[in-house]
Amino acid sequence: MAEAEKFMGSDNVEDILTKIENKSLKIESLIKPYKPIEAIKTALEGYPPQDERCKFANWIGVRKALMAIKDVEGILRSLNPQYYDILMKYVYRGLSTGDRTTCDQCLKIHEKLTEKAGFGCILRSLTDTVNTI
Repeated sequence: MAEAEKFMGSDNVEDILTKIENKSLKIESLIKPYKPIEAIKTALEGYPPQDERCKFANWIGVRKALMAIKDVEGILRSLNPQYYDILMKYVYRGLSTGDRTTCDQCLKIHEKLTEKAGFGCILRSLTDTVNTI
């Protein structure tokens, strides 16, 4: 999770936004040849700083990766459990958008992620007030 250190290591919001944009471009380049596992891992690495612009910019890239998932169970089997809680946070972020397509996809992921990671994943993602997305 070296990306977290990159985000946290810089105080300049513009520098952080540039890093997030580069991350988003990498996600897009992984989605095109349909490499969803790599795309979602890239998307989930590193928490953005607490600046709202950074959170929103990061969400855009994560949403692209989430929407590209076709085989949710396959992704979860391949995904390291260290990513489950952060994935659940982004699922809730997606549900909060109210966008039907995003919500439908996030509900599918939520169901399978809860089966795989258990209810503790839900609780941890909802109670973590330090690492907000």
